[in-house]
Amino acid sequence: MCASGEAANLFTAGMEQDLWRNAPLASRMRPRALEEVVGQEELLGPTAPLRRTIEAAAVGSMIFFGPPGSGKTTVARLVAGAIGAEFEELSAVNSGVGDVRKVLTTAQRRREEVGSRTVLFLDEIHRFSKAQQDAFLHVVEDGLIVLIGATTENPFFQVISPLLSRCDLHRFQALDKDAVRVLVDRALSDHERGVRREIRVEEEERDLIAGFGGGDGRKSLSLLERAVALAEATGSEVLDRKTVERATGEKAVRYDKQGDLHYDYASAFIKSMRGSDPDAAVYYLAVMLSGGEDPLFIARRMVIFASEDVGNADPRALEVAIAASRAVEFVGLPEARINLSQAVTYLAGAPKSNASYRAIDRAMEEVKRDGPYAPPPKLRGSHYSGAKEMGHGVGYEYPHTHGGFVEQEYLPEILQGRVYYEPTDHGEEKLIRERLIGLWGERYFPADASAEAERASGEGDKRGEGDA
Repeated sequence: MCASGEAANLFTAGMEQDLWRNAPLASRMRPRALEEVVGQEELLGPTAPLRRTIEAAAVGSMIFFGPPGSGKTTVARLVAGAIGAEFEELSAVNSGVGDVRKVLTTAQRRREEVGSRTVLFLDEIHRFSKAQQDAFLHVVEDGLIVLIGATTENPFFQVISPLLSRCDLHRFQALDKDAVRVLVDRALSDHERGVRREIRVEEEERDLIAGFGGGDGRKSLSLLERAVALAEATGSEVLDRKTVERATGEKAVRYDKQGDLHYDYASAFIKSMRGSDPDAAVYYLAVMLSGGEDPLFIARRMVIFASEDVGNADPRALEVAIAASRAVEFVGLPEARINLSQAVTYLAGAPKSNASYRAIDRAMEEVKRDGPYAPPPKLRGSHYSGAKEMGHGVGYEYPHTHGGFVEQEYLPEILQGRVYYEPTDHGEEKLIRERLIGLWGERYFPADASAEAERASGEGDKRGEGDA
């Protein structure tokens, strides 16, 4: 009896070893400790809340949400290891309540017989219906299992509120290209778990492989595995660009994130939006995304552009740009390309004004040149001891007691009459201009203001910006 049991154990161990040996590269390279996890510093950095919770073995049920390949499954496995629990994995795509009940029955028996805990990792939890999700409420609250649900969707829309209230939420970000590059390098240097043959892969090809993943580490490692297999099939000792392109089925885009092409395409992108050409702007967006550019870099440039080049000609432009940047963070690539395209076409098609940009630069130039001048006494704070005795606040007219506007001087005396902001006649800024003219008349818009605005209109081009 003992011999047969030992034989069974040896057979099981051998089968597991064989399965691991033939597992996909991404599975073999799955991090075995928190220190091996790349990215997710906000969650797993030395002082991050989730890291501290895991290290203290004080975890409860959780919902992980974020883009594919960002490490949700890996961290769930590490959680189970940290608390000495058995790890059970189900996918809501091909599992039902019956499968869940089997896991719960096993977890109950395990708890009663050996006192060990169970972590149930439920991938794609948003695919479960409300009734299916309801099945977890009691066992999560009682602590029979530690549930870790994973989803690429917004959990507030896809997971029922009673379950959300019983779980901690942890948001995973798409990996940036540098983080994915770490995974690629690690797989090429570890010949036990990673690529099991000597093959030379230059920096450019490593960057291509990292960039093709679009923030999905698993996708990049799968591409690396296919590319190495193709190279091996042809007897090549070098993994070149053409082989990588064959492995991915797409032509690699020549784009250096740190070099001249980065700045050239970013500049062309900005200048195309400034020139109101949505087709050119979308093309350069496609080049940057295909070349592995950080989508958050693109989003940040769009937020700046919305104020610098559209401004009050369309105040909604800033809202659109900020919404796109948040969508990039929340959704991640590849889907976020759609959010970026929507925002880019909006910004390119919007009326343009750089009046706000010119206004702050003029004011800052004056402050740097002459130093700050004190505001008039009537505008200074009058709510602290001794302020009124110094004349602070005396003579100030409260606009709301005059219907919302009263003519009085706001600039320091030496600067009175100075004009920094000159609204254009473009888009909604025309309405602002008309209102300010109605309030301030020629005092606010001196006769030479239009000439000064015309001279300043070339400032952006002189800077060479556009830029990045």
